[in-house]
Amino acid sequence: MRNQEKEQLPTLEALQAERERLRHRRRYRRALLGTVSVLAVVAALAVLISTFFMPVFRITGSSMEPNLNDGDIIVAMKTERFERGQVCGFYFNNKLLLKRVIATAGMWVDIDEDGYVSVDGEKLEEPYVTDRSKGISDLEYPVQVPDGCVFVLGDHRSTSVDSRSSVIGFIKEDETVGQIVMRVWPLKNFGLID
Repeated sequence: MRNQEKEQLPTLEALQAERERLRHRRRYRRALLGTVSVLAVVAALAVLISTFFMPVFRITGSSMEPNLNDGDIIVAMKTERFERGQVCGFYFNNKLLLKRVIATAGMWVDIDEDGYVSVDGEKLEEPYVTDRSKGISDLEYPVQVPDGCVFVLGDHRSTSVDSRSSVIGFIKEDETVGQIVMRVWPLKNFGLID
């Protein structure tokens, strides 16, 4: 009977090994729970930031080519105040449109037959435009931008439907989703938007 009792009792080393295994298991569970908690908080913060402060969008269409292309993923910064040359996003017929701010409230805009744009009598230098075109326009120029609005044009002027058409017209600053600040995809073009 004594032999059977000796065989059933664990050795001191076995007890210490089991104790260490249980400690390791508890530490692992705590670390795993901590990691999952941190990831959940980070994900929730990312969603909140992207929803309320810096929304992320995927571009569809060609009205901003060659500067922003179909399939690019961009980040906007919420704002209601714009400066000339910034790219802004706004909703039209449940679609997000991206256009470049050409003039703000009170400024006079004129577009000649060759597609050259003048603001307050000064011809704009537009290095971002590759094809100048008057495009589809039913406005009588020069036209003054109303208070609280901006006049926007796409960079690909021959295909863009923008403020030149009364269908879209002037964009109210408080109806924009913000200024487009960064391209995050494709990675080769990652960076700030001019």
